[in-house]
Amino acid sequence: MEKNGSTDSKTNAGKQNKRTHPDDDVSSSRSTRPKRAAACTDFKERSSFRISKKSSTVETKKQQIVDNEIAALSLTSSPQSNETRETRRLTKFHLHDRNGVPQPVEMLEVDDIFIGGVILPLGDDKEKEDGVRCDSFGRVENWNISGYEDGSPVIWISTLLADYDCLKPDTRYKKMYDYFLEKARASIAVHKKLSKSSGGNLDTSLPELLAAVSRSMSGSKFFSSGLEIRDFVIFQGEFIYNQLLGLDETAKKHETSYREIPCLVSLRDESKLDKAVQMEGGSSSNGALRIGGVAEVEGASSSNGSLRIGGVAEVEGASSSNGALRIGGVAEVEETKSRRYAEIIQDEEYRKYIQRPRKNRRSAPASKSFYIKIDEDEIAKDYPLPDSYKNYQDETDELILHDASTEELPRRMLHNWALYDYDSMLIPLELLPMKPCDDLDVTIFGSGLMTDDVGNWSCEGDSEASTKSKDHDGMPILLSKIKEWMVECGSSTVSVTLITDVARYRLGKPSKQYALWYKPLEKTAMAAVRIIALLEKQARVARLSFANVIKRVSEFEKKDKAYISDDLSTVERHVVVHGQIILQIFSEFPNDDIKKSPFIMELARKMEERHHTKWVIKKKRSVTREVNLMNPREGVTPVASKRQAMQATTTRLINRIWGEYYSIYTPEDPQQENDPQQENDADQENDADQDEEEDFEEESENEEEDDDEEEIVPEPVEVQKSHTPPKKIRSSSGKLEIRWEGNSQGFTSAGEPLYGQALVGEELVVVGDAVVLRVDDPEETPIMYFVEYMFERSDHCQMLHGRLLQRGSETVLGNAANERELFLTNDCMALELKDVLGKAHFEFRSRPWGHQFRKENIAADKLDRARAEERKAKDLPTEYFCKSLYSPERGGFFTLPLSSIGRGSGFCSSCRIKVAEEERLKFKLNLSEKSFSSKGIQYSCGDFVYVNPQYMTSIDGLTESYGKHKSGRNIGLKAYAVCQLLEITIPQESIMGFFEVQLRRFYRPEDISSDKAYTSDIRELYYSHDTYVLSPEALQGKCEVRRKNDMPLCGEYPISEHIFFCEHIYDPSNDSLKELPYNIKPMFSTTEDDKLPRKKKGKALESEAEDSATPKREEAPKEMRLATLDIFAGCGGLSKGLEQAGVCETKWAIEYEEPAGQAFKKNHPESAVFVNNCNVILRAMMEKGGDQDDCISTKEADELAAKLDEDEKRNLPLPGQVDFINGGPPCQGFSRMNRFNQRFWSIVQREMILAFLSFADYFRPRYFLLENVRSFVSFNKGQTFQLTLASLLEMGYQVRFGILDAGAYGVSQSRKRAFIWAAAPEEVLPEWPEPMHVFSGPQLKIPLSKGAHYAAVRNTKSGAPFRPITVRDTIGDLPPVQNGASEIYKAYGEDPTSWFQKAIRGNMYVLTDHICKEMNEINLTRCKNIPKRPGADWHDLPDEKVPLSNGKMVDMIPQCLLKKCKSWKGLYGRLDWQGNFPTSITDPQPMGMVGMCFHPDQDRIISVRECARSQGFPDSFEFSGKIAHKHRQIGNAVPPPLAFALGRKLKEALHLKKSLQHQP
Repeated sequence: MEKNGSTDSKTNAGKQNKRTHPDDDVSSSRSTRPKRAAACTDFKERSSFRISKKSSTVETKKQQIVDNEIAALSLTSSPQSNETRETRRLTKFHLHDRNGVPQPVEMLEVDDIFIGGVILPLGDDKEKEDGVRCDSFGRVENWNISGYEDGSPVIWISTLLADYDCLKPDTRYKKMYDYFLEKARASIAVHKKLSKSSGGNLDTSLPELLAAVSRSMSGSKFFSSGLEIRDFVIFQGEFIYNQLLGLDETAKKHETSYREIPCLVSLRDESKLDKAVQMEGGSSSNGALRIGGVAEVEGASSSNGSLRIGGVAEVEGASSSNGALRIGGVAEVEETKSRRYAEIIQDEEYRKYIQRPRKNRRSAPASKSFYIKIDEDEIAKDYPLPDSYKNYQDETDELILHDASTEELPRRMLHNWALYDYDSMLIPLELLPMKPCDDLDVTIFGSGLMTDDVGNWSCEGDSEASTKSKDHDGMPILLSKIKEWMVECGSSTVSVTLITDVARYRLGKPSKQYALWYKPLEKTAMAAVRIIALLEKQARVARLSFANVIKRVSEFEKKDKAYISDDLSTVERHVVVHGQIILQIFSEFPNDDIKKSPFIMELARKMEERHHTKWVIKKKRSVTREVNLMNPREGVTPVASKRQAMQATTTRLINRIWGEYYSIYTPEDPQQENDPQQENDADQENDADQDEEEDFEEESENEEEDDDEEEIVPEPVEVQKSHTPPKKIRSSSGKLEIRWEGNSQGFTSAGEPLYGQALVGEELVVVGDAVVLRVDDPEETPIMYFVEYMFERSDHCQMLHGRLLQRGSETVLGNAANERELFLTNDCMALELKDVLGKAHFEFRSRPWGHQFRKENIAADKLDRARAEERKAKDLPTEYFCKSLYSPERGGFFTLPLSSIGRGSGFCSSCRIKVAEEERLKFKLNLSEKSFSSKGIQYSCGDFVYVNPQYMTSIDGLTESYGKHKSGRNIGLKAYAVCQLLEITIPQESIMGFFEVQLRRFYRPEDISSDKAYTSDIRELYYSHDTYVLSPEALQGKCEVRRKNDMPLCGEYPISEHIFFCEHIYDPSNDSLKELPYNIKPMFSTTEDDKLPRKKKGKALESEAEDSATPKREEAPKEMRLATLDIFAGCGGLSKGLEQAGVCETKWAIEYEEPAGQAFKKNHPESAVFVNNCNVILRAMMEKGGDQDDCISTKEADELAAKLDEDEKRNLPLPGQVDFINGGPPCQGFSRMNRFNQRFWSIVQREMILAFLSFADYFRPRYFLLENVRSFVSFNKGQTFQLTLASLLEMGYQVRFGILDAGAYGVSQSRKRAFIWAAAPEEVLPEWPEPMHVFSGPQLKIPLSKGAHYAAVRNTKSGAPFRPITVRDTIGDLPPVQNGASEIYKAYGEDPTSWFQKAIRGNMYVLTDHICKEMNEINLTRCKNIPKRPGADWHDLPDEKVPLSNGKMVDMIPQCLLKKCKSWKGLYGRLDWQGNFPTSITDPQPMGMVGMCFHPDQDRIISVRECARSQGFPDSFEFSGKIAHKHRQIGNAVPPPLAFALGRKLKEALHLKKSLQHQP
């Protein structure tokens, strides 16, 4: 029970078991409120309440009236009552101030409030007329809410003498009390959704809570829609929080504690935020109230009459009776009291707003203003027998997906749908009017699978085909109340659209259960279509009467979808009783003659004759968006809060590129070729631990299944050897005069004369020009070639050698490309000059690059665009330009090699690349030197080589597979075998060029056993006497094998060198392993002195050198590193790996979330970390640089940037100081694992890519790295990815794109991420890092154009230098903990065992964050029943019911899985010691997106530290905040080992540039 929003000290037992109020309770409560004012003369003092000698009662019929409370209590007392405190019921009551003006209940917190009404004994079951009326008594001491257990609110009003159960308010007080009752009802609804005793979920998210509460309160007539309820709950969030907080102190230890429930705290904060908007300058619904300013308050009054609620007075000068309260007056105001008073006034204004009369509800009387209601009894015979809706899967409430930022409803598709009423009984849709009507008594809900509306009408809604339709991969959705619906008809199809408060849903095929309920509607709609077709064929529509039409309809064939019957009376009955559908379809038809045809007129008359009820159709109106017509939460100045979503701050360049694109193309209709492959990823936005009956998602565990499917799709076109032109050139058949201009300028390598100019027809073609050529397909645009040189063949044919200039739309850019920009390619060929159509206006464009030239280049580009528009308007030829080389086989755009193109010397760099590639792929044998080359690698006898494991003889051990399950995906996969090349042999009877190689096998620990692999260094090898003779094709590269003492210092985790060591010999025949004998002296790889560990003297130092797990990597001095800005930095995983690679120093970081920002600070103490919105920081940076004119930002961003403190502003970098920008714009909007990726917040996050690119545009760093989820490249049909590339190219950057899987770089999880590198024109663009570990997964490809794809790195399923890191490698040394463990610091308990554990632990002696989420009782029970074996999941649970501690029986197996989802794997799954982790997400949970989260041996969810290790975070890395925050930081991070691999390649690029600069 809650007292005035504060905590009650006694137990709240509900209405029938109400607590007593001891005297000390009253006094304590009074101490928290203002002192009691002097009562006016109309009321008795408490101390003088007595029954006078003369009776104080007056008898009027049966009801008695008394003038004081004591008399009323005496007359209504119950002799059998044993309560120590008087308790009564109260009806026809009202609360008022001392002037008799009605007041809200909460006003008693700031002023004296009294009560009047009819007092009844507590024991009566119903209100009685013989109760005792007391028109005014009190004052009211406090109010309370009970009924939390019963689910129905009971309001108690307490005076000094008694407690009153409030039953029914007086008529004049009804609106005020009903509003308060709704607040109480919302509090109880929230309690029910969160309380464990009520089956609630403490870890539900705020959107889910709002949706659930909105639906539970949807029966209230107080609100017209679920969205109104949602807004109401948000506005009352602080009130609700206080009520539930009051339950904490009276709760038992095992009961729910509400103080720190994340969603409840979020609700409170959201409420405060909304109210702060108004308190800091907002307006009320009537425009009169300005809290925080000086204005009139309509209807406000204090006890002295200065401030009136119900009258009109000024706020300024108002005071309470004791003179303490003056708003805007002279006296000092008690801060908390005045604030509370303002909140109550604000709440009262909100009440008036939502209770305002609904104007313009009825339209003018006209025939079209009425909707003739369908008679349910008459249509019943056309529908199946009553049946209830059966739900086989958990459904997401559509209110969760509500986007409050857009006025237009989103359009979606609904498949496998069904409609039903409040009682879940299936219901015909036609019972609901097709237009909004007044006094509607029909409510219909719906469920189905929601997908995007792609506009495809094929066979939609066909009830006949519903059972044959394939399953859709949509989101199971639960619709709120359907407001209206409409029918659209094609020639043979019908499309029905439902409209709710949240979206418009076009219906696909109904569910099998609902198919027969949809068939009558479909049949009637098709009949209407056929009738319209009949009328259209008539010369005069009036010729066909109603009877004629009915006769024609009865003649339809049975196979016709519009067939009703061949009996005239049956057809007529059907048409008339279902006539409203026909009338509505006709009303939308554009032909007025058909709309007013005799058939329609007669149909309307017959429908009215059948006594159909008429509903008044609501008139559609445009609401003027003025403050007095709006919800107080709308249209007001936003609060200066970092928590609010904000439109992206951009530079003008980025704004122009994206704005121009979306002014032409829309996300729904991009008109471009896209990758048909649907790509899944694994991130999740929600921080909620969801119960299976509320939050399970159908697509939760399908990432690995999707990976498998990718392996069997038709192989796409590869680009590695693409050197042929994409279009076939058409030879010219006409005679065109061609002659050389000038003398020969030399000869080709074949002795053919070279020329610099040629006259082709009337055009002079010069080396360096761009020429246009015909193509065979007349519908294709002509192609263009850049002229490298021209020559004359020996047959006197004039030729040119050219390189293809590719249009941007034919590259990966698609429609995001500039239509005038061409890209030079390495596709070259010799062409006949006679095929040339003409020359193109073309130039190679090179502009000065850097931040100091931004404005100069922007001005030049603006003039260039204006010139292009002018030429276009005058129909002049297009002027093309080229700035980059496009290489699809390398996956990027590169700086033009201007020094080597267009020289006319007979040399072509593209030809040289082509020849070099052909040579690289050849086998070249050199017997004299005992060597050969293959794929560009030179092999010599004595070299150590990698061998494809498929060529090696299988041995027992890790080759055994446990079967296909998620965590065991890498089981059975082998790393390359390491061998030494002993001899090159040529068989005597071999064909020309064939040879073989003899190899000595070096075994790995995993070749012996999994235990040996676990306890050994991953780089260790064992010498053997086993030799093999294999084809050279088996070799996959070279490596080094050294003595252990010769291993380099930089050999710690993660691995980046192909270096192994050997100290033992292994004999597979007897499975013996022993030290390498002295008589065996392998020819180890030679070493370089600077890579050797330093020699240490002394026994202790030698021991230390041997045992040290993490010798420090050789690093470059900090002054030589790139000064880095990390945006969307999170906890710093990306920066950690890049810094570990020794390539950069993160000097600045921007992070939005406070806990993540604090974690970044802990791990990067020297960095300036801005915990703020990046839009605000970018605005501040541009202001500091004096470039605010180039900044497009919101007013809010401007104001917040101005409020930054001076220290922050001083730390902001300026252009020229930042060498490297990296980061990952929020990925939840792009991730397919985020089921809410259509919500407003995700939409805003998607816009953060604009802000991120604007940082690059403004600072123009030397390097730029974007990281995001894999589906970033396909999100929005590829438009976002393409526009990102186009933006970077427009800035002048070189750009490279690719997808990498972190599992191949040394972490034990699948984590696929898209990356985009950008480098300044004079820099070297980094290559992609070589994958070092075996890992199962598909080839990760990016769609280009014409069906081509690009893969950044090879797939390692068939082999890699090192084995995969297993779960045991990762966490096998961590001590056991219990479910819900919360001890931050622990002892390790044992030494590290695996190579990974030694590296990841480093020098840490104390284990941190080995804490785990606490499962509820049922999930813990399920966890304990999951077998502790590989692959075990929910399928292994017994199908039975189990009792909980509260006595409730629950299903061991979630019913949503048992009924329909038996094939889903991994939920409630255990990790496999020998397998890998699934993708690390922000909230591990057994029924979540990644359900395999149970420890292999312990009954708990994996801990924070275990998740961190699965991402490759060292144990020294610190996280911040609560456990949910820490999981979120880890789940959102880039694995440091992957970032390290990228950093190594960036470092190589820097060294390469340096070496090139030193070349002569």
